[in-house]
Amino acid sequence: MGPKEGTVNLTQETVKVRDRELVLFKPRDLDFYLEEGQGLADFPFWAKVWEASLVLADFVATLKPPKRILEIGAGLGLPGLAAAAFGHQVTLTDYESRPLELIRRSAEANGLKVRVARLDWFEPADLGEFEIILGAEVVYAGRLFEPLLQIFRRYLLPGGEIYLAHSRERARVLVPFLKRAEVEFEVAHSLRRLRSGDEVYEIVLNRLRPKGF
Repeated sequence: MGPKEGTVNLTQETVKVRDRELVLFKPRDLDFYLEEGQGLADFPFWAKVWEASLVLADFVATLKPPKRILEIGAGLGLPGLAAAAFGHQVTLTDYESRPLELIRRSAEANGLKVRVARLDWFEPADLGEFEIILGAEVVYAGRLFEPLLQIFRRYLLPGGEIYLAHSRERARVLVPFLKRAEVEFEVAHSLRRLRSGDEVYEIVLNRLRPKGF
């Protein structure tokens, strides 16, 4: 049996990022978080290592350290933990407390020193400013466009960069968000392909830079 968090049965997943192996704690049974009658909207999406986070973690490993990095909507925290493993100063955030506890355990298991904090996009805390902001699968609803842009304005240092990774399947929501962001940011796009078994996943990686820098 895997480690336990209270009554939640946990398991570990080992993920290789370039030449590093990272151990991530995650729930063994996602159904534990779903009560009878709950639907897709209540599913704990934070509890899975999404393909976009794998692509973002691999990209972060190429950045020259040390940078001050903020990960938003971190979930299990793979990109942020990878950044810490490659020498960056990292703050990982999420709205829910459950993923934050797992991130702390994962950081300890990997011997990484990171800052972990709760972040409400509608009432953002004072976390300081960062050279880089990371987010994987964080653009998923139109009502979050403006709060997310406010997060960028508040936490990004002048001349900083934002890196977002999303499944290409999110284009219906992602494209309108990026169009809105282009008012304030220079937006660059690249398409990465990730093969897992017989599946090939297409991930859109975006870089946002404030205009005028």
